[in-house]
Amino acid sequence: MKNDILHILLTLACILWTSCGADKYLKKADQFYAVGEYFDAATQYRKAYMHTPVKERSKRAERSLKAAECYRRINYTARAIGSYTNAIRYGTNDSTAYFYLAQMQHKNGAYKAAADNYSKFLEFEPNHVLARNGLKGCHMAPMWKESPTSYTVKKHPLFNGRRSDFSPMLNGDQNEQLYLTTTRPQVTGDEISGITGTKNSDIFVAQKDENGKWTQPVKIESELNSIYDEGVCCFSPDGKTMYLTRCLSDPDYPRYAQIFTSERSDATWSNPQYLEITRDTLSSYAHPAVSPDGKWLYFVSDMPGGIGGLDIWRIQITDHGLGGAENLGEPINTPGDEMFPTFRPNGDLYFSSNGHPGMGGLDLFCAHLDSTEVWHIENLKYPMNSQGDDFGMTFEGLYNKGYFSSNRGDARGWDHILSFEKPDIIQTVKGWVYEQDGYELPDGLVYMIGSDGTNLKLSVRSDGSFVQEIQPNVDYIFLGTCKGFLNHKEQLRIDTSSVSKEYVLQFPLASITAPVLVDNVFYEFDKADLTPESTKSLDQLIELLNENPNVTIELSAHCDYRGKDEYNLGLSQRRAESVVNYLITHGIKSDRLNPVGYGEERPKIIRKKLTEKYTFLHENDTLTEAFILKLPEEQQEICNALNRRTEFKVLRTTYGILDEQGHLLPKSQAIEERKE
Repeated sequence: MKNDILHILLTLACILWTSCGADKYLKKADQFYAVGEYFDAATQYRKAYMHTPVKERSKRAERSLKAAECYRRINYTARAIGSYTNAIRYGTNDSTAYFYLAQMQHKNGAYKAAADNYSKFLEFEPNHVLARNGLKGCHMAPMWKESPTSYTVKKHPLFNGRRSDFSPMLNGDQNEQLYLTTTRPQVTGDEISGITGTKNSDIFVAQKDENGKWTQPVKIESELNSIYDEGVCCFSPDGKTMYLTRCLSDPDYPRYAQIFTSERSDATWSNPQYLEITRDTLSSYAHPAVSPDGKWLYFVSDMPGGIGGLDIWRIQITDHGLGGAENLGEPINTPGDEMFPTFRPNGDLYFSSNGHPGMGGLDLFCAHLDSTEVWHIENLKYPMNSQGDDFGMTFEGLYNKGYFSSNRGDARGWDHILSFEKPDIIQTVKGWVYEQDGYELPDGLVYMIGSDGTNLKLSVRSDGSFVQEIQPNVDYIFLGTCKGFLNHKEQLRIDTSSVSKEYVLQFPLASITAPVLVDNVFYEFDKADLTPESTKSLDQLIELLNENPNVTIELSAHCDYRGKDEYNLGLSQRRAESVVNYLITHGIKSDRLNPVGYGEERPKIIRKKLTEKYTFLHENDTLTEAFILKLPEEQQEICNALNRRTEFKVLRTTYGILDEQGHLLPKSQAIEERKE
């Protein structure tokens, strides 16, 4: 009798102790969940589940379901499947357990089991868009795997560490820098995130060496990284501004991701500055992407006015700040999550989604606008997509090649960087904007107009170059410009080709403030008559003057120091007049031209670019008679040849716009005067 009573008391005490323990874990779990620390919350929910008696089926179902929700959010797919299965086994009355279990099985490549659970859920909610799309994806994924696309996908172990590495982004004039987001042990700070169970992420960068080989990624040693989460970055078209995501920590409130900017000065990135998208402080803003023309900032947010959980939005970038945010709407956004927008240089938008029919998890999609401004989207299929999460693309130039991230094949759900390439036939133009007789002009702009309606403004890179895709059988006009320089125009038309090819254009811009050499202008010996070899250079000068119709110039001729001063002065004057006469006979108005002969009065001043060809000369050397006579005979002849030159310099840039008194001419008057 006493033994029976003792046994009952011990059983009751055990149940009471177990119940109290479960409640303790449950309380902690709910606190972690409230602030978004899903990794820590999952651990506590699992303990609460384990301390809940088997007979308390409803409590077991509830706690298993909460653990499953946490595992789903942190990509612990296998554990999420087990927890959702337990919730259903213990009789949960939440029908969404079937939906999320199907999503996790879909993400695990168990397409038949996933399809069964999507179907069960659709019995509760027949019109559920995500479940219907998920069911479609389960039927399509096996067929996509059987008929892969022409993409080639390879692992890239050099970029991958011991934790997650994702969202690669190329930068640099030659795409020689690759930035990535990582949670590897070398990141700043030692705190383990309660959200992911890893350290907070940082931005690392890999560089190409002098042989074009990638080096190991290293942490950016500047104020860019902090103890908080940083990552998923992009760059302005000129590569000088970085947009990045940062998630600040707060132990008492949910963490909302925000977008920051950092400016590059020399080789260092500045301390990130908060970029206010809207005044809504209870929404997340992440995954920035700048359009190739630099006019729009695309981003991901859960703010009110969207279609689903996370949507892709955009906001205009103006000289006066940001405009108003607008949702991209359907067909891009769905009731699911659309994330990680990025652009190919041709303007195509790439993003990842778990809301459209796909192979599981996040799938990669391509979207492009048609002539009526309607978006059309396409799943990239297998092998770009897998049953896991595939996201975060970056492109190496105009070709369909680059890098992306995926957690395919990783049981822990950690992300890794892969390379991709698709053989495409692409015609491109590469242009160089530089100062005539000088160096590249990184502030240059090139206007590109095509007979197909193309109208682009292309910024050049720090080396003065740009690369742009072009279409066959289209007439293109390119106008190279830069403040302080005259414009230069080039034209291009190509035929259809079965191979990729790059066409090269040069944009030498003449300075408005400094004399410009007219190269390869030759005269008969001791005369002012132009030789036939001079025609090409003078025709180029005529073209330049036609491209810049508001310019008047001084056309000058110069001699070396040999000969009498008075004779040289007269000869140079006749030579300048000879060039001007050639220009006039070819359509240039005489009042735009002022011929001047300087003889030997203005010896050439050496500019830096010329010292690369003639190493015995230095920048700002003046080739006077005294300077030349100190040189060896061979070098003396080089200097004399440099002094014998024909140049022009800009006098006015208001011809046909202003009268002699500086008053603006009426439009009709200006037109009539140009016709004369």
